[in-house]
Amino acid sequence: MHILDPKQIADELPGWSGGDDFITKVFQFKDFASAFGFMSEIAIVAEAMNHHPSWYNVYNRVDVTLTTHDAGGVTEKDVTLARRMQQAAGRMEPAAG
Repeated sequence: MHILDPKQIADELPGWSGGDDFITKVFQFKDFASAFGFMSEIAIVAEAMNHHPSWYNVYNRVDVTLTTHDAGGVTEKDVTLARRMQQAAGRMEPAAG
């Protein structure tokens, strides 16, 4: 697998930032049910891809970190999953405020 530059990839994905070997984003939703719905939808996608995110959820917030562990960095798999997350989040009602 080809390793991509996480900072360059993050620049191409709205709201994402890049670290040494990962990309990360915080998604915020209107409530816990919406955040959980997002995670449920993405869990199905991730399982089908055999590519599982590192994520953390509290109330309406889902913190996501993506990296391809067996490649040692960010790959096209991470970019594909990040875009699917963007699409899923875009279909949901945003957080108030």
